[in-house]
Amino acid sequence: MGDNTVRLWDVATRKGRPPLTGHTDSPWTVMFSPDGTLLASGSKDTSVRLWDVAKGESGAPLTGHDSDVVAVAFSPDGRTLVIGGQDGAVRLWDVATHNVRATVPLSSGILSVAVSPNGHTIAAGGGDGTTRLWDMLLYTPDEAVRRICHAVNRDLTAEERKAYLPDSPVGRACSPDS
Repeated sequence: MGDNTVRLWDVATRKGRPPLTGHTDSPWTVMFSPDGTLLASGSKDTSVRLWDVAKGESGAPLTGHDSDVVAVAFSPDGRTLVIGGQDGAVRLWDVATHNVRATVPLSSGILSVAVSPNGHTIAAGGGDGTTRLWDMLLYTPDEAVRRICHAVNRDLTAEERKAYLPDSPVGRACSPDS
């Protein structure tokens, strides 16, 4: 049995650094951010922790999965963390705000995730033997509304507005030129 810690070693001195503690069950997966300042660790406790590598500290865990977190991957710019869980969900987290940017539910548990070098595509390997690819381009709320308005070629209904734009002022969501 492990001690639920993440351990880093200084390769030059061949000495271990103090263990990173915080998970309440075994860590399954780890990955450094592209700039090497953060380490993401996913655990059997269903959470992910983002560790400041220099300080050996993490903030509040990223939560939301219903089962083991077994895969993590940073986007090339380090601003998005892709997390895969055995619950079949892939979540994209904003590293700076710790907010979920998107959730993609899949039909089987996730075994691996990867982000393409250009940051545009996510790959997720599932327990059902399939690998799925999808576009990772996430739009700002204003751009998303503009694209939706263009696609449906009308303004949003009252129900759509309430569901998707609950905090926006009353009025047209779509401009006439959308």
